[in-house]
Amino acid sequence: TLRASDGFLENFGPALLARVAAEAPGVRLRFLHKLDKDSAPLREGTVDLETGVINRETGPELRTQALFKDRFVGVMRAGHPLSRGKVTAVRYAAAKHISVSRRGTEKGPIDEALAKLGLEREVAAIVSGFAAALALARSTDLVANVPERHTQTLRAGLRTFPLPVTTPEITISLLWHPRLDADPAHRWLRTCVREVCAAALRG
Repeated sequence: TLRASDGFLENFGPALLARVAAEAPGVRLRFLHKLDKDSAPLREGTVDLETGVINRETGPELRTQALFKDRFVGVMRAGHPLSRGKVTAVRYAAAKHISVSRRGTEKGPIDEALAKLGLEREVAAIVSGFAAALALARSTDLVANVPERHTQTLRAGLRTFPLPVTTPEITISLLWHPRLDADPAHRWLRTCVREVCAAALRG
C-alpha cells in the first residue's frame, strides 16, 4: 500500500506498475490518496510506503530517503492575458490566483517573496490539491502555482512559466516505518520507486 498525491501517481504510477508487473507479477499495488501528513497510517501498518515533503508533522521515528527536488512554477490556460509579454512580479501579483493548501490557509512562500517586493496577490480560490488547482486554471483566468516535476503530466495543454519571485525548492522523499527497514519485499519496493523516479526525471 502506497500513499501518494495525485501528481505522483499521474507521473510515476504507470512506470512503477510496469516495473512491478515485470519483476513480481503476483504483487498488487494499492494506491491511497494523501489527504494529510499524519504519520499514523505508517505507524499502524495500514500504509507500507509514502511519498511527500518532510515537515514538522512527520513522525520523528520514520525512515526517510530523498527522491528528487522540485520547484514551483506558474501555470495558466493558453491565451491567458498574462501570457502576452514578460511575466514580471508586478503583472504576476496583479493576476488572480489559486492557492493550494490542505489546511485552507491563504498565505505561503510565494506571498512572503512578493511581500519583500512590496507586492500582494489576490487569492480567488483555495483548493486542497494540485490536480484541482490545475483543473481550475485550465478553464478560468486564475493562475495556479504547482511543483514542476510533480505535475508534469497534469500540466499538458497549459502554459507554464517560471515564477518571477524566488521560492525555496522542496524535496520529495520516501517515508516508511523502521519495522519494515530490513524487510526484503519492502526494500525491493523502495528500490523500484527510487529507480522509476530517477529514470522518469532523466527522460
